[in-house]
Amino acid sequence: MQDLEVGTSSGRHAITIITHENPIGRGPSNYMIHADLSEREAGWREQLWTRQLADGKFEIACLPFFTYGICYRDVVTIDSDHLVSAVVHKAGHRTLRVALVAEHQDRHQLHEILHGKVTEAGLPHEWLQGTYLAVDLAPGADPATLVAVLESLAQAGTIHWEIDS
Repeated sequence: MQDLEVGTSSGRHAITIITHENPIGRGPSNYMIHADLSEREAGWREQLWTRQLADGKFEIACLPFFTYGICYRDVVTIDSDHLVSAVVHKAGHRTLRVALVAEHQDRHQLHEILHGKVTEAGLPHEWLQGTYLAVDLAPGADPATLVAVLESLAQAGTIHWEIDS
């Protein structure tokens, strides 16, 4: 995450930008846009890696950690501030998100377990600060084995998880 102070006509306010250190679709000509998360947390945005397509459209090249309704390879348009304005094509991918309980004493061990499970399953994924995991579920992907592990960990109170499309 990156904190910035932005000047406006009414003064300065802080903006927190959630960044992607290792996006699954990283390429030589990625284009950065932002998704506005202020409905969840005032002043928050998520930086999204994209590939610029024709006619002002952008294909998502990362796994959104906090932006709902946008998944890998979806196509979006942006406004003049480079903020997502609309999803114009859904690619059929889903995003499985996991948040490790930060206060849990075995959080680092849980990280290793989850990392091993998604790697073993061959599922593309991204981590944010070792606490948030986003997993790409391409069309036809069956996350049943991973979901069984997640359900067990969630029942133990060590994680929260969801699947977004």
